[in-house]
Amino acid sequence: MTRKTVDDLLQEARERLVRLTPTEALAAMQRGEILVDTRCSEDLLHSGTIPGAVHVPLSVLEWQVDPTGTRDPHLARAERLILLCNHGFSSSLAAARLHDLGLTNSTDVIGGFEAWRAAGLPVVAGGVSPGTD
Repeated sequence: MTRKTVDDLLQEARERLVRLTPTEALAAMQRGEILVDTRCSEDLLHSGTIPGAVHVPLSVLEWQVDPTGTRDPHLARAERLILLCNHGFSSSLAAARLHDLGLTNSTDVIGGFEAWRAAGLPVVAGGVSPGTD
């Protein structure tokens, strides 16, 4: 068996997703969909946060959305989550993992936080938004 590359995994993950531009993700949030910022707390402090996004580090994402757990019932009941990381790579892989858990409408933001900020979309300087960490 030939080993896969990270690019292979990324391509396979993205073939399963209907990815959103930052503007499309903002519109989805305005319709009540959940944007999950998977960046680490240090990145949030350094780069800022997206108003209304829920912060869930990648290391605990699957546990937070588990419908049998008690971590975050709001996330566990969601039918679709929109993930965002720094550049849109790890969020694609994580969204594909959510598909494996049955959240088959979940997706990610093309270009991640950097594309969000470059598009001039809302960002709150430094810190983790209250109730999101």
